[in-house]
Amino acid sequence: MKDKQALREVAEKVNSGEWSYEEFNRMDLPGGAHININGRDAIYCLKKPVGGVEQSRAVTAFIAAFNPKVALALLDEVEAAEHTAAVDHEAACSLVEENEELKRRITEMESKNGNLRTIAHDQNELTIKANLDSINDAVEMDNLQKRIAELEAKLETADRLQDSAFRDGLKAGFSYGQTDDQSGFAQCMSAYSNAGIGVKHQEDSVDSDVSSRNQPGMVVAVHIDAGDFVKFKGQVFEVEETDFDDHDVTLWFVGGNTLKCAAGCQVEVVSAPVAAGIKVKES
Repeated sequence: MKDKQALREVAEKVNSGEWSYEEFNRMDLPGGAHININGRDAIYCLKKPVGGVEQSRAVTAFIAAFNPKVALALLDEVEAAEHTAAVDHEAACSLVEENEELKRRITEMESKNGNLRTIAHDQNELTIKANLDSINDAVEMDNLQKRIAELEAKLETADRLQDSAFRDGLKAGFSYGQTDDQSGFAQCMSAYSNAGIGVKHQEDSVDSDVSSRNQPGMVVAVHIDAGDFVKFKGQVFEVEETDFDDHDVTLWFVGGNTLKCAAGCQVEVVSAPVAAGIKVKES
């Protein structure tokens, strides 16, 4: 945040007119170049700059291209994407809280319904009242179940919107050259991993029972079993353990790598690889 604010303050202090780059050759300055701001010479590349004429020309051309107007536009897009992601995240948290409250209410209704039936069985004079309460509770439970289904659908939509806003932020950064280097790319992939998908690759080994594996092809994530080989982002991993939590599936690969996705998503299952960075113990 501080770095972006500092960049904005610096950019706002500079003339935000039209910047252009121009090369020239003169007797006193062969191989020279300069930046024009609103049609007037502003910055020169000298005859013998550090790094040579070509490097100095390249640096001067970059400065002209990444001018204050471009920097401010980039900052505006990044801030807008961050704001959208924050709003979507807050909405998702609110839906989760409401969903939990409705589940708690259903539990209470089920308990109350059971108690009423017991009382009706033991005391005949309360039979009619207990039956009416049971019917009313059943109707309320049905309505609550429908509301939970609606909230879960909205929650999935909110997750997709948040992921879309995050991707838009990454695309904006790439388009202006902010992450066009190995370090920036690594930071982006790290942020993407923290957003919900963590995939690494390293060598390890695990006992494998070939007869229990799924056949090669696209398999729903919830049906993936330990010992299966799955292909993800061009790499093959062996599944060591699986876990199902609500609507998500977590696959633990050999070596501690993980993949988390929706239970209904399709995962490509492949045959045991001969050489894919994974060693399979032979029985």
